[in-house]
Amino acid sequence: MITFEIVLVFIVLIYIIVSLYTGLMPPAFTFVVGVVVLGFFRILTPSEILAGFANEQVMIIILLLLLGEVIRKTAITELVFDRYFRKARSYNGFMRRMVFMVSFFSAFLNNTPLVAVMMPYVRTWSRRYNISPSRLLIPLSYAAILGGASTLIGTSTNLIVNGMITDQHLIPGLPSLGIFDFAWVGVPMIFLGGIYLLVAGKHLLPARTAHDDEEPPGKRTYFIEVQVKNNSPLVGMTIEESGLRNLPGMYLVEIHRHGKRIFVVSNNLVIEKGDRLTFAGDNNQISLLTKPEYGLTIPSAGMLQRKRKTNIIEIVISPNSSMINKRLADVNFRALYDAAVISIYRNEEKVPPRIRDTVLQPGDVLLLYTGADFQARARNTHDFYFISNVQEMEKVEKWKIFILLGGLILSIILAAFKVVSLFMTLVVLLMVVMILKIAKPKEVAKGIDYNLGLIIVMSLALGTAMIKTGAADLAARYFIALFIPYGEVAVLTAIYVVTALLAAYVTNKAAVTIMIPIALTISLQLHLPVIPFVLTVAYAAAANFLTPIGYQTNLMVYGPGGYQFKDFFRIGLPLTVMYMAVTIVILTYKYF
Repeated sequence: MITFEIVLVFIVLIYIIVSLYTGLMPPAFTFVVGVVVLGFFRILTPSEILAGFANEQVMIIILLLLLGEVIRKTAITELVFDRYFRKARSYNGFMRRMVFMVSFFSAFLNNTPLVAVMMPYVRTWSRRYNISPSRLLIPLSYAAILGGASTLIGTSTNLIVNGMITDQHLIPGLPSLGIFDFAWVGVPMIFLGGIYLLVAGKHLLPARTAHDDEEPPGKRTYFIEVQVKNNSPLVGMTIEESGLRNLPGMYLVEIHRHGKRIFVVSNNLVIEKGDRLTFAGDNNQISLLTKPEYGLTIPSAGMLQRKRKTNIIEIVISPNSSMINKRLADVNFRALYDAAVISIYRNEEKVPPRIRDTVLQPGDVLLLYTGADFQARARNTHDFYFISNVQEMEKVEKWKIFILLGGLILSIILAAFKVVSLFMTLVVLLMVVMILKIAKPKEVAKGIDYNLGLIIVMSLALGTAMIKTGAADLAARYFIALFIPYGEVAVLTAIYVVTALLAAYVTNKAAVTIMIPIALTISLQLHLPVIPFVLTVAYAAAANFLTPIGYQTNLMVYGPGGYQFKDFFRIGLPLTVMYMAVTIVILTYKYF
């Protein structure tokens, strides 16, 4: 019997789908409006609406996002990428390294910051070897998706699914999924999907130039001089072995040694301690030269490099500045502003790296290496204007990094063997992070994604409404009537297809919200195991390759890759069909 409550639930579902697809309202507000309507008509009680805030999986998502942000700020991933891609000089070599490494990392880290960190490497590498970035950026996003779908903590979609099945308002007594329950399909698909991207990428990916991939007219190239420390690991290496030729966005111009300048730097030239190397490069990549594994120092920055927290900042000399027509050495930036000038850009003129004797002029753009007091000291000055904060750098001791990574790995192992819950281990790890001052409490709090948390909580409430009113039961009966004559495989396939389409054209969170209650009801009515139905929805929602709007990382690479909507469909459809086939075959074999 179709009641008013069932009709209202379906109206709310249609509203959510339309609003998310058209962008009528922000996602979080869309879900709130829908759930409030259900609460107003007493379909949901206030306690049912708010129950998600006490859901363990919601808290796990927030904790993982916080720890992921801490890891990102320690630049661990960038350090790994620098070493890993140093010898990649061909398309196949780079693709092979990128796909499998990103898949591995995304199984345990948040996909979005991982792709954000990788994108500059991909684009710089592609420019260096004259390969269109559009042949690499979709594989980057897809690799992150493949890895994320292979573990419980790899993507928030899987955690939302787990949160819904353990929600006592849906079906009491369902067990929580384990961290590696998703690996049965996820791990094989990392390898099959990776091989597919390597083989099909050349033929299905377009070779386009993104609008922002061209050199912008206002781009500034700085000349930076660095010195090789006596204990630098580069001493005794050739230029080629050191990897200094392949720094993203940086070009080795010359070497100054024993009073002589070497302009044509051979790959076989051996680096000596005390060598002064001059690089020309993009302002955003200057911080590469300060990484500890190179053992380089910026002489003009001096003691500022020993401070725990520093910044690289761009300023421009104002027309009425008191610094005009003064030598840089006479300005004394360090005493006045807790900053050192490390490079100067003056229109198209080449300002030499040794800039102490440079006479400042209005309009000069200065690149500063600043300490923590710069902002306070420069707040009221009229001598220059702030342009941009190019790079924030915070040094974290190696032993603290090992504790952070080791703690995360230990948390996963303990949770996998059900020694301690993942929630408790992550809480303890976060407390250790703050006690050791790897991150400050205020900085950690900034990493909370309140919109995501609200969406998940409202999704849980919506799922409760579907079960409570019988809307899920009604949809399940229609599914069963249509597909059960063809067997359980047909039912799983239909669930996968509907979930994948909802995820691709609306959002994966909406797809999970709608399909989990239906999948649970179908499994109970057919007296079949719950887990394969739940995992089918999870894989279909998380393995989102068909459109750029269906998954955050797809949207991130959409513009920079110069892609069209159809590009995702062309390469994503075969991968989606492959993922669906592997999912159905493995789950059927394992559970039926």
